[in-house]
Amino acid sequence: MIGRLSGTLIAKNPPEVLVDCHGVGYEVQVSMNTFYHLPVLGQPVTLLTHFVVREDAQLLYGFGEDAERAAFRELIKVSGVGPRTALAVLSGMSVAELAQAVTQQEMGRLLKAPGVGKKTAERLLLELKGKLGADIGVAGPGAMAAGHDAQADIQQALLALGYSDKEAAAALKALPKDVEVSEGIRLALKSLAK
Repeated sequence: MIGRLSGTLIAKNPPEVLVDCHGVGYEVQVSMNTFYHLPVLGQPVTLLTHFVVREDAQLLYGFGEDAERAAFRELIKVSGVGPRTALAVLSGMSVAELAQAVTQQEMGRLLKAPGVGKKTAERLLLELKGKLGADIGVAGPGAMAAGHDAQADIQQALLALGYSDKEAAAALKALPKDVEVSEGIRLALKSLAK
């Protein structure tokens, strides 16, 4: 299993890059999020990878950060979602945006990805629920801002109190963006009691 590549970036042809590792060139498929953060040609690059062996091909997928690779691995576990579709989803949104779409059950955001139809989007929302949370997408370039952390804390509190993801998401939308956690929980509970 190839888990990481470090070498010189010698070609960029989206979505594929070519990385020279001590004389061996590896063709690596990358998401557009990773592609935009790559250095210029001739510079050193390190990519975390996921190696896929099929009957007719051996493919290497590369990621700039561990959270993106973890999200990719969760996506390809979903029935009907292959590596190409998973890469398309991660090219269209960051890991944090994907986690938010799953948490808030926003099918429309997933339907924008090429190769994702209504049935696939429904499966993604169902099977990824609870899997793309705090462990994925909280660190790195797409990290949430402090105000967003407060909203995440408020949402966790509502979920712990037994409210559904949809109820918690609806209550969060009604809150001011800069609300503190304790005040936000109080306001959210007040709106949910109606």
